[in-house]
Amino acid sequence: MTLADDGTSGTTDLERRDFQRMVQDMKCGRINCIIVKNLSRAFRNSANQGHFLEEFIPLYNTRFISLYQPRIDTFLDPEIVHSLEVSITGFMNEQYAYKTSADVRRTFKHKRENGEFIGAFAPYGYAKDPDDKNALVVDEDAARVVRDIFNWFILEGMSKAGIARRLNEYGIPNPAAYKRSKGFHYENPYCKNNDGLWSPSTVARMLQNPLYIGVMRQGRQKVISYKVHKRAAVPEEEWFIVENAVPAIIDKDTFEAAQSLHRRDTRTAPGKQEVYLFSGFIRCADCGKSMVRHTAKNLVYYQCRTNRDKSKAKCTKHSIRLDVLEQAVLAAVQKQIEFVDSLSEIIKEINDAPVVHTESLRLNALLEQRTREFEKVAGVLDGLYMDWKNGDITRDQYRRMKVRFEEQAQQLQETIDHIRQECETIAQGIDDDNPYLTAFLKHRNIQSLSRGLLVELVNAIYVHEDKSIEIEFNFADQYRRIAEHVENNHEELCINGGKAV
Repeated sequence: MTLADDGTSGTTDLERRDFQRMVQDMKCGRINCIIVKNLSRAFRNSANQGHFLEEFIPLYNTRFISLYQPRIDTFLDPEIVHSLEVSITGFMNEQYAYKTSADVRRTFKHKRENGEFIGAFAPYGYAKDPDDKNALVVDEDAARVVRDIFNWFILEGMSKAGIARRLNEYGIPNPAAYKRSKGFHYENPYCKNNDGLWSPSTVARMLQNPLYIGVMRQGRQKVISYKVHKRAAVPEEEWFIVENAVPAIIDKDTFEAAQSLHRRDTRTAPGKQEVYLFSGFIRCADCGKSMVRHTAKNLVYYQCRTNRDKSKAKCTKHSIRLDVLEQAVLAAVQKQIEFVDSLSEIIKEINDAPVVHTESLRLNALLEQRTREFEKVAGVLDGLYMDWKNGDITRDQYRRMKVRFEEQAQQLQETIDHIRQECETIAQGIDDDNPYLTAFLKHRNIQSLSRGLLVELVNAIYVHEDKSIEIEFNFADQYRRIAEHVENNHEELCINGGKAV
């Protein structure tokens, strides 16, 4: 019979199926002679070669023949396997495998750094470019499903389990089944148990995959060595992450909204696919814990989880009826939209003014203060070494002080970099397409709440004991910049008859 392990590394016998078949046939007495072209066709691992030729073959009384240099015939010359030539040949074959592996790894590293895709199969939603196997293009059939999943999750408030059920009800094959339906011989460790149906875990992985906004992440696992082909996890800081590496299927705002929802406690309503409207948003204003939903006398209430489930002495009920909460939140959001609308008018007046101030006096003063602090710490660091050499401080004192002041210098440098970035952002001014303004203004004249609206505009809703509510809106950084921009231009607004706030 002829046995071959094409496409499988010769550095390990465990992954070579036909090699293992041959071993089992030898043990069962079905094979008494093995013929190979040369040693490299049988082994690329000198340790395995030595074990096989010197121990395994004699144990099962099998003849081994290598046709080319070094010529081997264990029937005619059993001692040949112990020769220096055979050992050196095994070592050279192993070195060849090592160098080939190193070259391949360098090539893969270079491709990953450039954002080139090196996987065997394109991720769901994409296909390999026919003209470039390392580039991905959008597969519109699958991309439509990806967009639906994000929209159902964010706008319709569906749970991951609910999304999986809907996809299965629509008869849409899951990613593995979809690849096979396209004629790909797709396999993974779980393929044998894959029934072609969607699961909540599959939906969750897709919702958290930044590839759909164009960010390529590769190198999250690595092969331990060219001999040990098992894979090991790689720390995130060592991943290859390249932005805009592939065409985006969804926009960044949609992706960030999905990540925000992931961080919330989102329970599905019993017997439904949708998540409760306020799931993950309601918190106790005093203890900060999430509030639990319950029903009493056919009315739905939210109550502090600490008070209900842990200890009534640690926090009060903070109970609020759902319909009252919904009306209060709707009114607050409507007021916020009105405020943003008036703010946009003020921004327009500022931008139409002859002179627009885009410099932040507060940030400039803070930058100057932190810079002086950094220079002072840097000066102390520079003098520490001489203090030690002059005998003013001991070596241990020098080391401790050096570490402490270096940490201070690093923290100050990070603060300075952040302030400078803020200054640069403010210097760009405020346009009509500012994310804070556009996010609220597109919801003008709303008459009811939706989960998608809450995800986009609200970070958290705090309920006080007196049933009053406090809403923490998203876009806090953008609002702060706009408020500072208005304050910087307050005088110009007054001079030109504008309505400053």
